Amino acid sequence: MDFTTIYNVHYDRVFHVSLSVIRDRQLAEDNVQETFIKAYKKLDSLQESDKVGAWLCVIATRTAIDFVRRERKNKGCPMVLEVLDCLGKEAGHNVEAEVEVKLLKELFDEKMEDFTMEDKKLLVLKMEKGLKEREIAKALEMNPATVKSKIHRARRKLKERMAVELSA
Repeated sequence: MDFTTIYNVHYDRVFHVSLSVIRDRQLAEDNVQETFIKAYKKLDSLQESDKVGAWLCVIATRTAIDFVRRERKNKGCPMVLEVLDCLGKEAGHNVEAEVEVKLLKELFDEKMEDFTMEDKKLLVLKMEKGLKEREIAKALEMNPATVKSKIHRARRKLKERMAVELSA
């Protein structure tokens, strides 16, 4: 089995698997390279050559998951992005945390100034009020799948803006 052919045939599939886990194009490229290096070293252990694509995807997925875990452990996610995901939860009796959440809320409001009214409403109901997608859908008389995708897109847009803010 020619490894160059394997690489050319399965590159796109391995890249998409890596990208779906890592969610960053450059890091996914690195993961693809790492995957093919591992595969090259273990090519002799592959018993069924017709399953090489699935085998590579398993290697890519596991390598990507290991990479994400390593990044979180070593570098960690910025605190702001972590708080964004749990803004709807109570800060408890920790005054520092409450102040930090309030400041972040103000920052989020500033970053959402040009969001549509619908996106703002969805994010407030989800993050501040802690409602579930189906509860929001029922309250706004929308399809739950639509609510879920709109919240996902609005959160991603907000996270991207926060990431730009952090890197500036």
